[in-house]
Amino acid sequence: MFLGTHAPKLDDKGRVILPAKFRAELASGLVLTRGQENCLYVFSESEFGELNERIRQAPVTSRAARDFLRVFLSGASDETPDAQNRITIPQVLRDYAGLRRDLTVIGAGNRIEIWDANAWSTYLAEHESAFANTSEEVIPGLF
Repeated sequence: MFLGTHAPKLDDKGRVILPAKFRAELASGLVLTRGQENCLYVFSESEFGELNERIRQAPVTSRAARDFLRVFLSGASDETPDAQNRITIPQVLRDYAGLRRDLTVIGAGNRIEIWDANAWSTYLAEHESAFANTSEEVIPGLF
């Protein structure tokens, strides 16, 4: 499970060093793809395999499913960390997420999200109050 917030830097070649606590789960490979709210999603190879099995169940006749899958999968890139635990983020994904040098990497349970640091700060400022004031059940059975 991925948890926490980290602040790595993107180097001039589009590489980022994976946070130490995420390395073991991602050592054998990972998949990066477009996430929602203009961040990137990072899945372990095994988690993406499970996700792919669920994706295969989407009806081809559903336009919304086709549209979502086209955007989600067309940006997907499988990567293997190098000896320094770096991964290269393809230019198309860096552009999508507006990534500059300063990043915020968050653990989101079954995935990691990579944000431009300023975009994350803005997102968190806009949503933290709503989170603190949530009085209804957002995720069934959680609270």
